[in-house]
Amino acid sequence: MAMTQESGHVPSGGGNSTNSEPLTFVRHNFGAFCYSTYGCRVTYNGFIHISEPDDVLQLSSASLGEKYPANLDASYLSVGNFPEPAQVVWKSKDGVKHSASVDIASIFRDQRVLHRVPNGVVDGDIGDPGIILEVNDRTINVYMKAFVPTRVPQIPGNEYSRFRDDLILAWSKTY
Repeated sequence: MAMTQESGHVPSGGGNSTNSEPLTFVRHNFGAFCYSTYGCRVTYNGFIHISEPDDVLQLSSASLGEKYPANLDASYLSVGNFPEPAQVVWKSKDGVKHSASVDIASIFRDQRVLHRVPNGVVDGDIGDPGIILEVNDRTINVYMKAFVPTRVPQIPGNEYSRFRDDLILAWSKTY
């Protein structure tokens, strides 16, 4: 089994690195998804979020078409920052076994919400952001998705679009 400790990279340009109005969080929601894997199992905060059979290759993300990555969400609610690292065990589609410890606390050590709302446009408080861990064949991606209310509609003429909820890649590692 390939044992790998978390040491991925943070993509450049993601999040709100140039935003002078940082939003922070003390709790988060969590979700886990596995694509093109066998026997994928993700454990976080003492809970098994996904446990797939060892003998069935999971769908590829590409097979979902336009539904991906919009289908990624965080439905395990209100996790305090931060429990022990997520433990991930899986076989990539070529049958190689992998095991990883993904330290969510390290990835989000500054507890800043990643968002793409310009300065002066945030309007009000946000809820708990979603942190999503995706295993996709040999790659683990960690995203953040936060509902950020805005002063102006994001779709011109649609008063019900006064928010952003972008899925932002925070960390990625290929094994």
